[in-house]
Amino acid sequence: MKLQKLKNASLHELRVRAAQQISAFSERRGWSSLIKLPSDESFSSLTGASRSEPRFFAGFQSPEKTARTFKSRWPESARKLIEKADRIVAGKFDLLGLKDLSFGDPIDWHFEPVSGKRIPLRHWSKLDYLDVEIAGDKKIIWELNRHQYFQTLGQAYWLTGDERYARTFAAHLEAWMDANPPKLGINWASSLEVAFRSIAWLWAFHFFKSSTSLSTETLNRAWKFLYLSARHLESYLSIYFSPNTHLTGEALGLFYIGTMMPEFKEAKRWQELGSRILVEQLPIHVKSDGVYFEQSSYYHRYTTDFYLHFLLLARANQLALPRQVEEALVLLLDHLMYITRPDGTTPFFGDDDGGRLAMLDVRDANDFRGTLAIGALAFNRADYKFVAGDAAEELLWLTGTDGWDQFDAIVAKEPAQTSVPFFEGGYFVMRDGWTSQSNYLLFDCGPHGSLNCGHAHADALAIDVAANGRTVLVDPGTYTYTGSKEDRNWFRSSQAHNTLTLDDVSSSIPGGPFSWQTKATCRLRKWITNDRFDYVAGERDGVHERSILFLKGNYWIVRDKILSTNEHRGDVWFHFESPAVPFLDDNALRDAESGLGIWCFGDGHWVEEDRWISHCYGQKTPAKAYAFSVLLKDGDEVFSFIMPPSDETAWRVKEIPVEDKRSFVIDGGKTQDLVMIRDDEWQWVRSVGDKKICVELTG
Repeated sequence: MKLQKLKNASLHELRVRAAQQISAFSERRGWSSLIKLPSDESFSSLTGASRSEPRFFAGFQSPEKTARTFKSRWPESARKLIEKADRIVAGKFDLLGLKDLSFGDPIDWHFEPVSGKRIPLRHWSKLDYLDVEIAGDKKIIWELNRHQYFQTLGQAYWLTGDERYARTFAAHLEAWMDANPPKLGINWASSLEVAFRSIAWLWAFHFFKSSTSLSTETLNRAWKFLYLSARHLESYLSIYFSPNTHLTGEALGLFYIGTMMPEFKEAKRWQELGSRILVEQLPIHVKSDGVYFEQSSYYHRYTTDFYLHFLLLARANQLALPRQVEEALVLLLDHLMYITRPDGTTPFFGDDDGGRLAMLDVRDANDFRGTLAIGALAFNRADYKFVAGDAAEELLWLTGTDGWDQFDAIVAKEPAQTSVPFFEGGYFVMRDGWTSQSNYLLFDCGPHGSLNCGHAHADALAIDVAANGRTVLVDPGTYTYTGSKEDRNWFRSSQAHNTLTLDDVSSSIPGGPFSWQTKATCRLRKWITNDRFDYVAGERDGVHERSILFLKGNYWIVRDKILSTNEHRGDVWFHFESPAVPFLDDNALRDAESGLGIWCFGDGHWVEEDRWISHCYGQKTPAKAYAFSVLLKDGDEVFSFIMPPSDETAWRVKEIPVEDKRSFVIDGGKTQDLVMIRDDEWQWVRSVGDKKICVELTG
């Protein structure tokens, strides 16, 4: 495989990879000047008079005012933040979906506490961090060593003035520099982690710049580490290793250092290199409809945050950016807005990384509304504010009280559309309103992923459903990358998604934690939307066709059709959110919590399973899953009626025999609906007294 990759590589790729290999070899042999901190004398030659006075985010222009506004506006968040900071002081960390982790006293920066593995202190290029026997789940180690908890300590310091938080920051910073010599250990093994840590340090310096606990000696030493970090980043950019959020995150790290530390003589080069990469990657990472190219909502959010920080920091320092930066950001934010569920959460399609660019709030991992709030201010968008609501703690830290006042002055307005197609990305949102009681369905009929599809899931033709505002049917998430092969493969399998599987085989087959043996191909057949109904139809690999009719304000009808000549066992999967209490009642599947009812029709039976939902990387919660299991051959169909509850109706669905058609009666008490389907012809008729409403679809 390596020889084949080399054979297909461009001359530029060969040059880049060779240069990185030579650089790493030079470090291992002790020839490189970057394997140790520069002396004070040599360091002075690397710095000069500041070319400008850089400006950080506006929240730091008036710390007292920012802290006072935060405490008065979000007192409960302030309380939780201070509690979290107190646990950090006591050596307890909440990282990813894991709570109260301990890394020893003093902290062992190379220890993974879940598996008990300690990674050896050798040159970063000689560590196989994907090997669970060596590193356990390396993301847990990296999450600690990103030092984003320094931001939590800084916020607590501003809110309370308690010097304990500053002393903890300074002590941890010194201890980390002692334990992580340049180029040695897992904390130098990923350039993205170097970038995130550098960004976190710059934030921390601004939080604690007035504290007496941060000595000049510690600060000077940290600056030397930042210099080596920037040199490391530009030497080991993920141009061909992982040109996704790794590359853009590394570029953002260079832009941060280059912009905020103009004392370095090379700062301008770092700033320009970071900016150039971020601009160049936009047309690759952001599809024409605004969908992030790796088919992952969490990494979509990451990308949006990267470019919002890029934009705000550039504006603060009067740096002109190309127009396409704002244009792409609007597309990214539009997509985030439209896929937001009625309860304010966002579905996890594709991998959930669990991390953040900056830890500036205490929201749940699937609540992306803070990003929308920043977008509302950045682009004066009333619809972004409508969906974001009051979830704007992060906005205050980034834009200060003036920014918050401007955000407050925006008159929120519902988005112009309800149901929205994202044709290139392959996502289709069916929604009947923007209230907290609206119905919502997200349908996935897009590409499997991009590059090696490392963050994709086998979610071809899967759905995510909220009924009367309550999230009920979900993608179970990710849980782990390398901690457990079995868990990694299950959480991204088709069996873990609300779709149809054939013979218990996933639509795409994993080939490793970030690769695939086979990849599903989806094709959209039709999309229709109007005030009364939505209709979408898609096909997967010529074997499975799924079409969905949404009668707005009422219910969904899902048809799964088999296009294979062989006989298969088909399973139509329904994964319930963890608060749900599903049960079978007269062959209907009902949820006691939300009132949702599901009727499936085909010569099959229900199967109940105890499964899991992961609401954040590293955490999983027991949840119920049901499959409607049936034997199928070419042309056979399974119909699923997904019926949100209604105060006025008590839905009942039954099939009636009609020649050459599948026909169903949906009895709602005051209304009676008749649905008839044959091939690509659908007819829906509602009778209310003497009145009839009809919907017909042909072709």
